[in-house]
Amino acid sequence: MPHFTVVPVKDQAQSNYDSLEGINWVDYRDTGQDCPDHQDSVSSDGHGNHKEDSPFLNNADAASKKNDFYDRNLALFEEELDIRPKVSSLLSRLVSYTNITQGAKEHEEAESAEASRRKTPKSPNMGTLMGVYLPCLQNIFGVILFLRLTWIVGMAGIMQSLLIVLMCCSCTMLTAISMSAIATNGVVPAGGAYFMISRSLGPEFGGAVGLCFYLGTTFASAMYILGAIEIFLVNMIPKHCSAAIFHATDTLGSDSAMLNNMRVYGSICLSLMAVVVFVGVKYVNKLASLFLACVIISIVSIYAGAFKSMTHPPEFPICMLGNRTLVRDRFDVCAKTVIKGNITVPSQLWERFCLPGNMSGTQCDDYFIQNNVTEIQGIPGLGSGIIRENMWGDYQQKGEILEKAGLQSVDAHGAMENFGMYVSADIATSFTLLVGIFFPSATGIMAGSNRSGDLRDAQKSIPVGTILAITTTSLVCILILSVVLFGSCIEGVVLRDKFGDAVRKNLVVGTLSWPSPWVIVIGSFFSTVGAGLQSLTGAPRLLQAIAKDNIIPFLRVFGHGKTNGEPTWALLLTGLIAELGILIASLDMVAPILSMFFLMCYLFVNLACAVQTLLRTPNWRPRFKYYHWALSFLGMSMCLALMFISSWYYAIVAMVIAGMIYKYIEYQGAEKEWGDGIRGLSLSAARYALLRLEVGPPHTKNWRPQLLVLLKLDEDLHVKYPRLLTFASQLKAGKGLTIVGSVVQGNFLESYGEMQAAEQTIKNMMEIERVKGFCQIVVASKVREGIVHLIQSCGLGGMKHNTVMMGWPYGWRQSEDPRAWKTFINTVRCTTAGHLALMVPKNVSFYPSNHERFTDGNIDVWWIVHDGGMLMLLPFLLKLHKVWRKCKMRIFTVAQMDDNSIQMKKDLATFLYQLRIEAEVEVVEMHDSDISAYTYERTLMMEQRSQMLRQMRLSGAERQREAQLVKDRHSLVRMGSLYSDEEEEVVEAPPEKVQMTWTREKCEAERRNRNNAPENFRELMSLKPDQSNVRRMHTAVKLNEVIVNRSHDARLVLLNMPGPPRNTDGDENYMEFLEVLTEGLERVLLVRGGGREVITIYS
Repeated sequence: MPHFTVVPVKDQAQSNYDSLEGINWVDYRDTGQDCPDHQDSVSSDGHGNHKEDSPFLNNADAASKKNDFYDRNLALFEEELDIRPKVSSLLSRLVSYTNITQGAKEHEEAESAEASRRKTPKSPNMGTLMGVYLPCLQNIFGVILFLRLTWIVGMAGIMQSLLIVLMCCSCTMLTAISMSAIATNGVVPAGGAYFMISRSLGPEFGGAVGLCFYLGTTFASAMYILGAIEIFLVNMIPKHCSAAIFHATDTLGSDSAMLNNMRVYGSICLSLMAVVVFVGVKYVNKLASLFLACVIISIVSIYAGAFKSMTHPPEFPICMLGNRTLVRDRFDVCAKTVIKGNITVPSQLWERFCLPGNMSGTQCDDYFIQNNVTEIQGIPGLGSGIIRENMWGDYQQKGEILEKAGLQSVDAHGAMENFGMYVSADIATSFTLLVGIFFPSATGIMAGSNRSGDLRDAQKSIPVGTILAITTTSLVCILILSVVLFGSCIEGVVLRDKFGDAVRKNLVVGTLSWPSPWVIVIGSFFSTVGAGLQSLTGAPRLLQAIAKDNIIPFLRVFGHGKTNGEPTWALLLTGLIAELGILIASLDMVAPILSMFFLMCYLFVNLACAVQTLLRTPNWRPRFKYYHWALSFLGMSMCLALMFISSWYYAIVAMVIAGMIYKYIEYQGAEKEWGDGIRGLSLSAARYALLRLEVGPPHTKNWRPQLLVLLKLDEDLHVKYPRLLTFASQLKAGKGLTIVGSVVQGNFLESYGEMQAAEQTIKNMMEIERVKGFCQIVVASKVREGIVHLIQSCGLGGMKHNTVMMGWPYGWRQSEDPRAWKTFINTVRCTTAGHLALMVPKNVSFYPSNHERFTDGNIDVWWIVHDGGMLMLLPFLLKLHKVWRKCKMRIFTVAQMDDNSIQMKKDLATFLYQLRIEAEVEVVEMHDSDISAYTYERTLMMEQRSQMLRQMRLSGAERQREAQLVKDRHSLVRMGSLYSDEEEEVVEAPPEKVQMTWTREKCEAERRNRNNAPENFRELMSLKPDQSNVRRMHTAVKLNEVIVNRSHDARLVLLNMPGPPRNTDGDENYMEFLEVLTEGLERVLLVRGGGREVITIYS
């Protein structure tokens, strides 16, 4: 047994796993350096046994592979290590894998040289709490919770608000389950929902939903900014130092002035935030913890105030006139009169409803005079029993005054100018509207998946953190806040007061907090500002990721940014789109818009999980096991239902936008292969359809030509006759099956690269000619055998070809090689044996291209024998294409002497009428006539040539003279052929030279044979033609005369193709008959049926 020396080698490419495997590594490479201890590359092991340092690859081959690291234990695999690496090398690369930052190149693409020079990115170290749970909490506890949840509870009541929350949270919980399954099915680089959907459903769905998610995130930033501005203008700025730029000229113009102020301040705030994001994103990320702390402190203060209200409810008195709620900041005392120095004087409230200085009441508002002014507690407290009054909803119309049902009121007509003194509804409310407004509060579930690139273990953190956050916010916080706290502590008219007019412009949720309403005001302001900054930071990166995927060409510019990768152009577009949301200026109108986009995204997350689960693809192995396709379908249905419940017209607009993006990517976008589920779904559907088609042959009504087009490639692998593909596309018009086949002559092991090049050439030509089909290349030692293989094996199951289209072997007469026409006839026989139809376009180079248009002309059908109806069907299919659409169809049939031509014409017209085919009918009478001298001579020349080539072994010079004789008699345009100049049969190797001894007898016999050759030639020239060949030639000549006479100016002539003779000795004569039959016609299509009916008169 040989011994080897372990040589220590410094190798940077050696992985860390090498030292862990317990392998003693041997360097078999030629390093080109001399080792002092091994000068002769032969050493001793100390026992007198010599050993070599490089026993296997110490040669030139080893020098060429000196960068590879071979082990003697892997010698069997050493020749393939460049394409099949060692397991240790693979594992080392997987260990060094790091999630790519959001918006960077795809993880499956090769890193560029510039990227390889960058420093190693910092490994992600965020856990479940900081990476997923708390960011989800921050997004869910957002602007809707602080600004609109109390209003939703007041309008919808506790029961219906519970239903709204339950619907939205159930939808997000089901989506989170589906998202957890997708997120744990392999490594998810940064990209969040877009990455998961695009890699699960394909680039079309991924791009459409990714842009919807981007638009939703962008409009979310506008919503958060509008919420912050509303808090700033309404709740933070005191009335005496109002920051409003626009002021209402009357009480009815206050809404429009407020909207204009929101637009101005919102635009300013958006610009400042965009500058902050552009200058320093790292500061935004650092401030995220501060903003999250504000949210948590605000939630805790609400709980503290609610429990404190059981014993010491806060003092927020509500002034009521009758049962109507008054705007509290328009007067000082809730009374009609006040006592000043023992004198009763009118109060500010009196002066608002009456003329100044008038105490009589004759010039006061009627409703004010007839109803009393009372004061009720705005926050009765947790133990007051107010929950019974707030149990059911009280939806209102726009401009309707907020009224308390339990107070006495005298119904009287009030003056319109005093309408501004009452708290009224600014918009009409309904259950569906409230669903659309509330849903953005539940859209924070993607915060964890969007940070997947920063998570230490994304497959563990995303499902645990997301589901835990939804459970916490849904059950503990939102449900308790809406049902128990808000409905049990706050008066109904205060709940329905959106802007806090009844409580002196205080934030309604702030009235319940402890120790001060300012905790909620400041906390909610910073929370909304932080959420807006986060949205403005994430949306451009999402757009950059979509742009860098290169699936939407016009978005490529947004993939570029600053040198550090920051998406500058994407940030600019995001700011412009967010400005559109700012210009809407209404939080209640922006919220349903982003609800649509988020619901669209969640819908496709559920669809992706359901499709992957039902397809059961081998790669679908999620670590998260608590999912089911039924839950995904339920979540998808809920998303769709919520879209139309909240706003059906917004839902339609969002679906139209997504559909347009989908179709754009499908037709114009770059093709991507991501192993998506839609491709798997297509494969499953194709398999199901093929199994259904396997039941039996198609009915005659469903029959259409499923083409196998046989092409020839020249020496440079270029398609020799592309017009064959053009004609196939015109005949098929994109319908049915088209297989384009060709044969590469050679050995498969040696010609595989040539086969791939040929396949790519044909695919390119198919794309140019707009042929929708498949390409099949066969490598065979003989082209004839390859064609037989194609005819037998193309197609799958019920999707097999039933028609073969091949070119005519041009120049077969001039060719000395008989293989050209022999292959053609062999193919005709194979199609007949396989019961396949056959089409042979002759003079195909003169056929029209797809850009030509025939404005007039005829398509002539010469129906000589019935062959299944192919001759009737093909012109009808051709006329469906724009090239042939304006051509008229004429059908000619041949009548013999004993036929009734008049009756034949009537029957044929009736037959075409029942076939629903419009065509001009004509019956041609062919009278019996004697065989002409031309026919006799033509037959004689044909047989002479055939016999000459078959019986005589001519020398090269004699063969050339004989071929020249035929060329002089029958001069035709020499064109290349589908089967000409092909090596159909392997040329036999020349026999080895045998040393022979010539005797006198052998020499004299050879001399006699040479002298008899001219006599044999003279006997051949005196041969008489066979009578059967004369009859066939007579038929061909007579038919050709009639066809040329009637159809010489036709755009296309369709003609029955006679079958080859049963006796193979007459094959060459068969080719001559076809030539005579089609002489003088510019475009001819020879057609043979497949032995079955392909057209029917029945419906």
